[in-house]
Amino acid sequence: QVQLVESGGGLVQPGGSLRLSCAASGSIFGFYGMGWYRQAAGKQRELVASVTFGGITNYADSVKGRFTISRDNAKNTVYLEMNSLKPEDTAVYYCNRNPSPRSYWGQGTQVTVSS
Repeated sequence: QVQLVESGGGLVQPGGSLRLSCAASGSIFGFYGMGWYRQAAGKQRELVASVTFGGITNYADSVKGRFTISRDNAKNTVYLEMNSLKPEDTAVYYCNRNPSPRSYWGQGTQVTVSS
């Protein structure tokens, strides 16, 4: 069964922190790289962070130094630690394979950064 379940979003003030989690089915997680993507209202979905099966990470310039991606291969779970959040980080956050995300997407988790 194909499954991606994102959680951990919420409303946070600028400068605050959140930790997102994504539980994936084995058919998606497997030995593949995974990524966190986000889509703000009226904008295209973008990749913000990725991690290979072996733990090599990469970040979009806009989040570098503030976000940390990690994964637990035993639990088929990928995490995104977000610090020093800014209003422009407001978006729905999704996880999926990276590269080559599957056509199936989970429901995402809303992150709103506002005072």
